[in-house]
Amino acid sequence: MPKRYWPDEYIEKHRTAKEALQMIRSGQRVFFGSSCAEPQHLANTLISMADHFSDLEIVRLMSLTDSPITKLANENLHGNFNIRNIYHGSASATHLAPSKPYITPINISAVPGLFLKRQLPLNAAFVQTSPPDDFGWMSLGISVDVCLAAIQSADLVIAQVNPKMPRVLGQSFIHVNDVNIVVEKEEELLTIDNLPEFETAHKIGKMVANLIEDGSTFQLGLGATPQAILLALADKNDLGVHTQFLIDGIMDLVAIGVITNKYKGIHNGKLVASNAVGTKNLYEFIHDNPSIEFYPSDYVNHPGIIARNNKMMSVNMVMEMDLTGQAAVDALPHNYFAGVSSMIDFIRGSAMCPNGKSILLIPSTSFDGEETRIVGSIDSGGVVIPRGDVSYVVSEFGAVNLFGKNLQERATAMISLAHPKFRDRLFAKAKALGLMSQGRQLSESLKSVYPAGLEEIKKYGDQIVQLRPAKPVDDRRIQEHFYNLNKKDVVARFFHEKTCFLRDDIESMFETDYINNLTILAVTGEFGFGAVIGIGAYMIEPKKNIAEVAFSVSKKWQGKGIASALLLKLALAAKDNEISGLVAYTSPENSNMIKLFKKLPYHVKSSFEDSMVILTCNFDEPV
Repeated sequence: MPKRYWPDEYIEKHRTAKEALQMIRSGQRVFFGSSCAEPQHLANTLISMADHFSDLEIVRLMSLTDSPITKLANENLHGNFNIRNIYHGSASATHLAPSKPYITPINISAVPGLFLKRQLPLNAAFVQTSPPDDFGWMSLGISVDVCLAAIQSADLVIAQVNPKMPRVLGQSFIHVNDVNIVVEKEEELLTIDNLPEFETAHKIGKMVANLIEDGSTFQLGLGATPQAILLALADKNDLGVHTQFLIDGIMDLVAIGVITNKYKGIHNGKLVASNAVGTKNLYEFIHDNPSIEFYPSDYVNHPGIIARNNKMMSVNMVMEMDLTGQAAVDALPHNYFAGVSSMIDFIRGSAMCPNGKSILLIPSTSFDGEETRIVGSIDSGGVVIPRGDVSYVVSEFGAVNLFGKNLQERATAMISLAHPKFRDRLFAKAKALGLMSQGRQLSESLKSVYPAGLEEIKKYGDQIVQLRPAKPVDDRRIQEHFYNLNKKDVVARFFHEKTCFLRDDIESMFETDYINNLTILAVTGEFGFGAVIGIGAYMIEPKKNIAEVAFSVSKKWQGKGIASALLLKLALAAKDNEISGLVAYTSPENSNMIKLFKKLPYHVKSSFEDSMVILTCNFDEPV
C-alpha cells in the first residue's frame, strides 16, 4: 500500500491531550521527555486524569524541581503512578525522597540501548517537538538525549507539537510518519534563569581556567560554579564544546569569540550537545543555528567519542568527597538535573583522550559554612565517582591531582582543599582510618590558606613553567629536586656537602604557613606530576621582621631567569605579608646569588661576617 502524503497523516493523527491519554492503560510503562523539554501540557493532563490509572510507571531523566512530573512525584498518588528516575545520586534531596525505591542508577550513554533492546520496554513515549518543516520533519529541539531512542522503541509515540520549540540541527529529527498521535499546544518551555551562586564560585572558576589550555574542548556539568568558570574562560582562545548540557554561559563565550570549535578533531566548527537548559535567549540562539548540532546520549556521552576530541576537559561539580577521593553527587534544589548520570562517561572519556583532563569541583563547605563537604568517609549512599576515576580536584583553597597517588598522598591533598576550620578533625580522622603513617603531624601548611594568587604561568622558549607556592603533597618532588642537583649547587644551597635529603630535613620547605615562611616552586610538566626545576624560599627572622631567602635551580635551567622570577615572587609575597625586607647569606664566590639579589628594585646593602656575604634590602627603600 503506498504511503499517504505526510500533511494528510498529520491531520489524521491530531488529537486532544485527553484523547491521547485515553489510549494509555493502567499498569503500562511510559516515557516522558527530558529536562526543559518536558511536554507540560501532556503532563498536566495526565495528572488531572490520575484517577483513571493505577500502577502507571513513568520513566524519565530527573527534571526541574517545579516541572509537572516532579510535582507529581510529591503528590500522594503512589497507587496511581510510580516515577522511575534515571539518576546516579542519592535520594537525600526532598523532591527525590518519595520516588527513592524507583531510582535507577545508570550512565546516560547506556539508556538508549536499555530502550532499544527492550530491556526496559516502553508502551508509550510522550515527547515535545517543533512543528514539521516542508518535508514533514519535526525537531526534538532542546532535548535529544534519550528521547530519540524512546521514540524508536515505544509502542505508541505521542508528540506535543509546540511552535516555541526551537529547530535544532544534527540527529534531532523525527518524521510525522514516526509518531502515532499529534497534540498541538503552544506553551512556554521550561527555563532556568538565575542560579544561586556559591560565594566561592569565582575563586574556583579562576583556578579551573588555569588548567584549560587554548584549543581545548570542554564539557561542563550544571550548577552555579560552572557559570563562574565560563566567566573565567573569557581570555581563552579557540575553545571547543562537546557536552551533555548546553547552557547560557556557553552561548556568551560563542558571542565573544572564545568558542570557535576550530580544533576539536571531531565535528570541527560544530558545538555538540544533546540537551539545552537555560533561558529563552539560549533557546533562540540554538534555533536553526548551523554551528550547533545535537545528538543522542549514546553518541554524545560515549567515552570513545568523547576521547576523540582534542584536549578534552571534563568539568563537573560534586557535593561531597572523602579523603580517599571518591565523590558523591546529590540533586540539590539549585542543581535540578540528573547530569550526574553523565559524569562518569565524561570523566572516563576525558581520561582516554591524549592530553585530556577530568576536573571535579567541590566547594569546601555547605552553603551556610557549617558543614564540611570534604569528609573522612561518605555515608550518604550517593557515591557516583569511584576513587580510581578521580584525577583533578579543585576547591576555593587550591587544586590537586589525585591520579596515581597513594592513600596518604590523597588524604593530605584532600585535607589541603578543605576549609581550615575543619582540617584538624579531618587529619585526626585520616590517622584513625589508617590513611596517614603514625609519625605524620598536622603541618602548618595544612592549617593555612593556600595563596592561589601567587600562581603564575611563564614560558621559557617552548616550555611552560608554573611558579606556585609549595603544597604538602610536594614533599617527594622537592626531595627529588635536591637529589638531582650537582655537588656544587648543593653546597651553594646548604653551605656544605650533603648527599641525603630526608623528608624531615626539608620539611620546612613544604610545610609552611605561607606568611612567615614560604616556598615558591618552579614546576614543569603535567599538573600533579611535574618536576621541580627551581625552589625559592623565605623564612622570617621574627626579631628583625626580615625574611631570609635561599634558592636552588636545576643545572639545565640555570641562566634562564628562573631564580629571578622566584625572587621577585618571594619579595612580592613578603611585602604583602607585612615583612619589612629580605636578607640572603652567601659565600663571596657565589657571584650569581649576589647579582641576583641586586636585581631587586630596592636598595641592597652588603656586609661581611664570618667569611659570608650578607645582602639585605628593605621594602620601604625602593630604587
